[in-house]
Amino acid sequence: MEKRIFDEIRKIVYEVSGINLIEGKEALVSARISKRMRALSIPDFRSYLKYLKSDESGLEMISLIDVISTNVTSFFREQQHFVFLKEIVQSWLNDGQRSFRLWSAASSTGEEPYTIAITMLETLTGVKADVKILATDISTNVLARCEKGTYSEEKVKPVPHMIRDRYFELERLDNEKFFTVKPMIKKMLTFRRLNLSQVPYPMKGPFDVVFCRNVMIYFDNTIRKQLLDEIYRLLRPDGILIVGHSESLTGLNTSFKALKPSIYVKIGM
Repeated sequence: MEKRIFDEIRKIVYEVSGINLIEGKEALVSARISKRMRALSIPDFRSYLKYLKSDESGLEMISLIDVISTNVTSFFREQQHFVFLKEIVQSWLNDGQRSFRLWSAASSTGEEPYTIAITMLETLTGVKADVKILATDISTNVLARCEKGTYSEEKVKPVPHMIRDRYFELERLDNEKFFTVKPMIKKMLTFRRLNLSQVPYPMKGPFDVVFCRNVMIYFDNTIRKQLLDEIYRLLRPDGILIVGHSESLTGLNTSFKALKPSIYVKIGM
């Protein structure tokens, strides 16, 4: 891919999604765009760029963001976050709270929001409560996989067997095992496409907990700051923000207070 074409594509991707394709990502971008070129029978990158810019429907832009987005996730990833979630929800239960609103801001293929739902149910055993979880992602492709909620045996390995048997249904296809999330979990979740770089967000909130993990690493500080400001607006007072362990709010001039590494609380308001 010529540098001029790469620079133009990275500019378009940034303007549309906020994803910052830094220098040195040419090979990665080339490989992923090649998937779209093969699907469309487009012979070269120059022709693809022309097609992208001329597509008034915007559907190709969505497809481009789908292939550019990195979707690396797993059940109970960064497990300490779910230990903390259980602890904070238990403390709220002790204070009499019975309604909970949570948001998985970059849900990828669904492992995170389903883990949130499982953690909530395990915490709420024997308690009647109203729990709703919003799961959003910019990729329509991964959202479709979220809603289906079916995972390979390899994907559910991090899930303890007792939890897996309680919340997943076993299916077999061509001698392979697949596990589908049970309806009792699915009914807790709502899936929506959301571009985190475009503010203000349409949700009303307030949320008790927002998971925004391992997504800010793809944004520059301008997008990170507006993302954090929106999350702050949508959180209730004393609401919790959880980011990835590789991420930090240091230097971003936010009103969040650090509770633990990668866990923050909204103070006041």
